[in-house]
Amino acid sequence: MGKFVKPGATVVVKPNIGWDRAVEYGANTNPEVVGAIVELCFAAGAKRVNVFDITCNASQRCYENSGIKKAAEAKGAKVYFADNWNVVKAHFSSPSSMENWPVFRDALECDTFINVPVLKHHGSTRLTLGMKNLMGVCSGNRSLMHIDLGTKNMEMAGFIVPELTVIDSYRYLKRHGPSGGDLNDVELRKTVIASADYLLADVYACRFVDVDPNAVSYVAKAIERGLCSPNLAGKDIVELTI
Repeated sequence: MGKFVKPGATVVVKPNIGWDRAVEYGANTNPEVVGAIVELCFAAGAKRVNVFDITCNASQRCYENSGIKKAAEAKGAKVYFADNWNVVKAHFSSPSSMENWPVFRDALECDTFINVPVLKHHGSTRLTLGMKNLMGVCSGNRSLMHIDLGTKNMEMAGFIVPELTVIDSYRYLKRHGPSGGDLNDVELRKTVIASADYLLADVYACRFVDVDPNAVSYVAKAIERGLCSPNLAGKDIVELTI
């Protein structure tokens, strides 16, 4: 973690806290993963670690019932609701469908941004991965983002480039995502995927659950634009068993 977090740094740890679900349903990021990352950040010398998400269900219920608020605060993080008024407008160096979209200011005004999505099925994009998780820092009328959602997800990841992506794959919600609700849809995989390359993390996660990266709309857009390869050949990948 010391490669990403320097002494005195302000860090954002951005999990998926979108749904009023307990951890067993695999709809949100595993609180143990979030807590471990917060702990590692402080061990590396972070001054402050902020944890937040713009939720889909009622924020207070999501924060409490997901277990993330309790786990992150236990390790010293500041866990709070995103304020829809405290935003800045996104600007891009080339034409983008996300130009001028309001983005939560605290997601930008930090030294290190750590993106911590949960790997799960999604009815619109096929999977939720790192790029998709960045919707949680976007304010405004997010229903409009679902028009060409894959392009918007891919472009937002180019605006907020995470220093580190950690994909929680401990539980895999393989059907009826993104909200889930049936334990029969959840498969225990006991895996965490981490990379400084957010595109590689998403491609690896696709392959991990035997999904063609081209079947995931925002990954397909990144491949189409030549930003990444759908293949893992030649990549520096280390697998550890703990």
